[in-house]
Amino acid sequence: MRFVTFSRRGRAVAGVVSESGDEVIDLSIAAPRFADLNAIIEGGEAAIEQVRAALRTKKKGARLARSKISLIAPIPVPRRNIFCVGKNYHEHAKEFHSSGFDASAGKSAIPDHPIIFSKSFTTVTGPGVAIPASADWTKSVDYEAELAVVIGKGGRRISKRAAYGHVFGYTIVNDVTSRTLQQQHKQWFLGKNFDGFCPMGPALVTADEVGPVGKLRVRTEVNGELRQDALVRDLIFDIPTLIKTLSDVITLMPGDIIATGTPAGVGIGFDPPRFLKRGDVVTVTIDRLGKLENPVA
Repeated sequence: MRFVTFSRRGRAVAGVVSESGDEVIDLSIAAPRFADLNAIIEGGEAAIEQVRAALRTKKKGARLARSKISLIAPIPVPRRNIFCVGKNYHEHAKEFHSSGFDASAGKSAIPDHPIIFSKSFTTVTGPGVAIPASADWTKSVDYEAELAVVIGKGGRRISKRAAYGHVFGYTIVNDVTSRTLQQQHKQWFLGKNFDGFCPMGPALVTADEVGPVGKLRVRTEVNGELRQDALVRDLIFDIPTLIKTLSDVITLMPGDIIATGTPAGVGIGFDPPRFLKRGDVVTVTIDRLGKLENPVA
């Protein structure tokens, strides 16, 4: 299923896209116990069955034309910070290593273990919302297209073999970054955490509909120019490894979001770097998940 969150009468409403793709069923009417997508994720298979039933609803006002609604981030207020992974595509690790901005650089460009940091839930915005590059006084804002994993069944010490059984679905995030702040502070938290630095969407697609994630292609265009283009199978540390690494230390919870890393082609990979500026438009596309587009302000 393809879940969305949209604005209706001034509030965020969870919805599910019809099988035809031209309608969205407003779950606040068709299945009102589900106030948001976090409630559906936490409800597990029983919640999914109720949503399937809601697809057949005849309640007045429950069916809306897809073209008439305004999407926001599918999980506009995550329960806690987004888990993120640095330098997780081979070619990006090399470009970042040689960029002069990598304060974490060691002898090798390729990390021995996953590099984990987080983005505050306050960074999350939705499709069409402007990336606030002007908030960064260093004028070094960069884009990072990423596949994001949304945890369904929580747990601790999850094995690689069991990892995909804990995945609810997938969405797109743009891990927007101030490169200068990332470098200056010798860690990545501040440079990644300006409010509005995590566009997300357009939908949260369940794992069964996405299929094998390694075949998904991640692409970024800036003003129509292709910058990033890679397959998810090129990850250094795959999704089961990331889930195991995190859950060995932290109890994962339903609704947790893991941004899996970005491919080569970011702004600092150019000489000179090509940072985002007011008036640019960043478009991230991932197969089966859709297109996330944001202007820059």
